[in-house]
Amino acid sequence: MYREEFNPTQIMTEKYFEYHHTYNERPLSVDFHQHPFYEIYFFLSGNVTYTIEGKCYKLRPGDILLTNSSDIHRPDIREGKPYERIVVWLSDDFFRMLKDFYGEDLSACFSDAASKDYRLIRPDSENITRLKTLCTQISKAKSSSEFGSSALASAYLTEFLVQVSRAYYDTPDSVKYDVTENEKINQIVLFINENLSEDLSLGRLEDQFFTSKYHLSRQFKEFTGLSLYQYIMKKRLITARNLLRDGCTVMEACLQSGFNDYSNFLKAFKREFGKNPSQYFPD
Repeated sequence: MYREEFNPTQIMTEKYFEYHHTYNERPLSVDFHQHPFYEIYFFLSGNVTYTIEGKCYKLRPGDILLTNSSDIHRPDIREGKPYERIVVWLSDDFFRMLKDFYGEDLSACFSDAASKDYRLIRPDSENITRLKTLCTQISKAKSSSEFGSSALASAYLTEFLVQVSRAYYDTPDSVKYDVTENEKINQIVLFINENLSEDLSLGRLEDQFFTSKYHLSRQFKEFTGLSLYQYIMKKRLITARNLLRDGCTVMEACLQSGFNDYSNFLKAFKREFGKNPSQYFPD
């Protein structure tokens, strides 16, 4: 399979989906980030712990991670082995198209993973082989100029999504032993995500969780990799971006995502996404 260089911009330029098979001999540094689309991360080799929404997943070759348009995530890549992975990006439009045609929601596993706050899939060896074969077929079809290649790529990808969904629901509970987490931090992350439009000051969180703000701040940074302020700001900006994509006005997105100062919202949005809210529209 063709392997490409890592592109740090992490921007999807195609309408429905993108397929990337990336390989690095040496570790690279990747910042915390998020995408306005779904991502399937198929881990092939390396020494990697992946943090998603405050949970750290110690990965084994063949593991799969699911993230959606609200998840903040980052791989921690260490020395020792080449880092190889396949990443598939999928738009809302692609899943809507599949649902209209087949009558099945192949994004359901993403929603279920988000609701359970658990994103790891660990397929058995037979399924890993099947998924790798499908990836080879997707890659060949994507790079071919023969008639019908685009249709074949979509067909292989649809089969890949079905297999990923089945593997998700078949993943045993025992894989949770490879997750590092803290129940108190999980509760705080959930509270923040459900109350983004409200007061989320350190004082409010201190009262809500009956713990000192200093201890809370230290633990939150330890498990999520971000300070409380950074995490809340990123989640509010992600929420605002998604509201804009759904058709909200800039002012509605500002208020509903918890920003009280319109000017600060505009500056923070431009800093995070590289464009003003008024310039942000769904593809």
